[in-house]
Amino acid sequence: MNVLVIDVGGTHVKVLVTGQDTSRKFPSGPTMTPQQMVSGVKRLAADWKYDAVSMGYPGPVVQNRPIADPHNLAPGWIGFDFETAFGCPIRIINDAAMQALGSYKGGKMLFLGLGTGLGTALVVNGIVEPMELGHLPYKKHTYEDYVGREAFEHRGKKKWRRDVADVVARLVAALQPDDVVLGGGNAKELKQLPPHCRAGNNANAFTGGFRMWEQAGDSRPAIPASTSDNQKRRKENGHGSARRTNHRKVSRQTPSLESSRRSL
Repeated sequence: MNVLVIDVGGTHVKVLVTGQDTSRKFPSGPTMTPQQMVSGVKRLAADWKYDAVSMGYPGPVVQNRPIADPHNLAPGWIGFDFETAFGCPIRIINDAAMQALGSYKGGKMLFLGLGTGLGTALVVNGIVEPMELGHLPYKKHTYEDYVGREAFEHRGKKKWRRDVADVVARLVAALQPDDVVLGGGNAKELKQLPPHCRAGNNANAFTGGFRMWEQAGDSRPAIPASTSDNQKRRKENGHGSARRTNHRKVSRQTPSLESSRRSL
C-alpha cells in the first residue's frame, strides 16, 4: 500500500509518498484554507500513486478530526471532509505527534518542535500522546511566544536560545522523560543542545506518517480504537485516564481489531 504523508506547517506544506526519497513542498501561511492545502498537495503529488493519506495537523486532533483551527493558518479546518477531498482513507494526527512517532526509539520520550510555534508530544512505551504545552502560561505570555519563530525573529537569537534552554529545562523537570528530541526548523539555530537532548530530523515526520498505516504481515490499515478503548487500556497499564487526543502505538506485534496501537 502506498501512503501519501502530508506535513502541514505554518510556513510550508511538505509531502512524500511511499517509495520516494525526496519530499516536495509549497508555501502555506496565515491565508491558507484547507481547500487550498488539498489543491496544493494534489498538484505536487499529481504524478504519485497512493492508496491512503497520513496528515500531520498543526493543532489538536480527536478521533481523526481537527477540533481547533491552527493558530498560523486560515480558519475552516474544523469539520472539513479531508477523506472526500483526497478521495481515499486518511489518518490525521497532531504534527508534533507525527514527528515524535517517527523519532521514537523506546522508553519515555519528550518531543519538542521548534518551528512556527512550539510543537509538543510525549511517547510512553510506544503510545504517542499529542500535547499542547506551547500554549501554557510562561512569563508574561506563553511558552510559544518565547520560543516560536516570531520570538526568534523579533527578540533576537541570544534571548531566544536562553528561553529555549529554560523552557526545555522546565518541561524536562516536570515530565521526567528518558529521552528528549528537539525538532522543528529552528532547532538548527541552537548553538548547542540542552543537556540530555538529541537533535531531531524533520524527515522523521514522514517516517511517523508511514508508521501510522503499517501493520506487520498485512498491508491493510490497523483499525483505530475508540477513546473509551484507549482509556481502558491506559488504566490497565497503570497510566490513569487518557486525554482527549488520538493515540498511536509503536509496536513490533501485529495489532488485533481491538488494538489502538500503530505497529512498526
